[in-house]
Amino acid sequence: MLDQSIPGQERYWIGVVSASHVSRGVQGGFAQLCHGKSAPLRRMRPGDWLIYYSPRTDMKEGEPLQAFTAIGQVADDRVYEYRMSDSFVPFRRDIRYVPCSVVKIAPLLDRLSFTRGNRHWGYKLRSGHFEIAREDFLTIAGAMLGEAGIHKIETGNISIS
Repeated sequence: MLDQSIPGQERYWIGVVSASHVSRGVQGGFAQLCHGKSAPLRRMRPGDWLIYYSPRTDMKEGEPLQAFTAIGQVADDRVYEYRMSDSFVPFRRDIRYVPCSVVKIAPLLDRLSFTRGNRHWGYKLRSGHFEIAREDFLTIAGAMLGEAGIHKIETGNISIS
């Protein structure tokens, strides 16, 4: 198992969530995945990076978006329950989000290993949470943050809110 305290040992993840729910998470500094399940959050470790992909603007009636909408780093080891209502108590994890641009996936499809050459690329995203290669992370993060942002991530000098 990788030691997450050592720079360069972090892992990279995609979380699939509607843009309106991503916005709530960014504002609150948390991640909530797969309809509140704990397992995807427990797979991530402090220092890992999470990029949100939003297929739609809202969960049910939203407009198609198909874009990467947020990027952040797992803050600590804690996975916790959060009571949203009497009937819904999802699990959350704290994330330190980085200011970024929303980036459509279409221009990146031929550059990402999990979509390249696959006309059914959306199938992979249906899982709601999956690990990606560092090269894919850098491609997406580069589009969201620009080259200066990537340099800051690689040197550990990124400003995280």
